Amino acid sequence: MWHITKLFFWRLLALTSLILGLIGIPLPGLPTVPFILLSAWSAGKGWPALEQWLLAHSRLGPPVLAWRAHGIVPRRAKYLAGGMMTLSAILIQFSAAPVVLKLLLPLFLLLVACWLWRRPEQITQDNKHD
Repeated sequence: MWHITKLFFWRLLALTSLILGLIGIPLPGLPTVPFILLSAWSAGKGWPALEQWLLAHSRLGPPVLAWRAHGIVPRRAKYLAGGMMTLSAILIQFSAAPVVLKLLLPLFLLLVACWLWRRPEQITQDNKHD
């Protein structure tokens, strides 16, 4: 029974994140690549056929393969993520959220942005042999 439950969870996560990623293609502000990465990762845990389909897809596959091989995040994705994190940090300041959240969320987002901007944007000699 546990195996079936795990399989259901991984497939549900893979399908949900794939749908969100596909919705994010025409919708500015909903990120596509992180959801596709999550979908491929979770499909690899419980739906290998979907993972293979994603990896072989002409538009969705290359970002997943680049991330898996070299941890590459394209510059455009970094700008979009940075913009969305900045907007989130600003909007929470005008919300009724607790003060601790108003202080911790921007700090957390800043740490994520620092990590993100340190990721390579393309294959270089430094990351070619990883």
